[in-house]
Amino acid sequence: MSDHSRPVTGYPAYPTTTTTYPPQPQSTYFHVTPNPYYASRPRATFVHRFFAFLIGCILLTGVIIFIIWLILRPQIPQFRVQTLTLTHFNLSSTSLVSGNWDVGFVARNPNSKITLYYDEIGAAVYYKSDSISETTVPPFVQGTRNESALKAMFASVNAYVDGRDGINEERGRGTLGFNLRMVTRVRFQAGSWWARRRILRVYCPSLSVRVNANGSNGSLVGGPKQCSVGL
Repeated sequence: MSDHSRPVTGYPAYPTTTTTYPPQPQSTYFHVTPNPYYASRPRATFVHRFFAFLIGCILLTGVIIFIIWLILRPQIPQFRVQTLTLTHFNLSSTSLVSGNWDVGFVARNPNSKITLYYDEIGAAVYYKSDSISETTVPPFVQGTRNESALKAMFASVNAYVDGRDGINEERGRGTLGFNLRMVTRVRFQAGSWWARRRILRVYCPSLSVRVNANGSNGSLVGGPKQCSVGL
C-alpha cells in the first residue's frame, strides 16, 4: 500500500501560474487608401459617353440637313437688270453729279419647292467705285418658279465723284457706264420648314447707258444684263 506522505521522486514540481492580460479594445475604423485608377474611371466613362453623344448629335444633324437638301435642292435666286433710264444728268466743274436713274429689274426664284421672302432691299448706283445715290425697294414674297418685276428709283443732287475726266470722256463717246449693287435679307420656306435669314448680295456691273447729244438723258443699251448673286 503506497504511502501518500512520502515525496514523489522525479522532476521537481514547479508552481503553475497563469498570466492574465487585460483585453485589448477592438478598433472599428479601417483606413483604406483609395486607388486613384479606380477613382478616375467613373469620370473618364462620363466624358467618353458625353463626347460620343455629342458626335452622334452632330452626325444626325448632318444627315437630316443632307436629306432636306436632297429633297428640296435649294438654289440661289437670280436677278437681271431689264431697263435703265437716265434723265437730267449733270456733271459740274467741281465733280458733283446730279440726275435720276430709273431701274427696272427682274428677280427669279428657280426653286420648285421653296418660297422666298425678301426683307427690305437696299440698292445703290455707282460710277465705278463712287456711290452716287441710294434707295430702298419694298419687301415682297416670291412663289416657286416665279419671276417678279421690281423698280428702283434713284435721285442724286450734287454727289461727289472722283472720276470727272472719265465721265466726260465717256459722254464724248455717247455712252455712260454705271454699276448697281443691292443687299437684302431673304428667307427660304418650304411647307413648315423655314431656313434662317440669309444676306443676299446682288451686283450688276457695266450697265451702259446711251446718252443723247447733250449727255443728259439716255437708256440702257445691249439688252437685259444678268447680275451676279451671292450669299
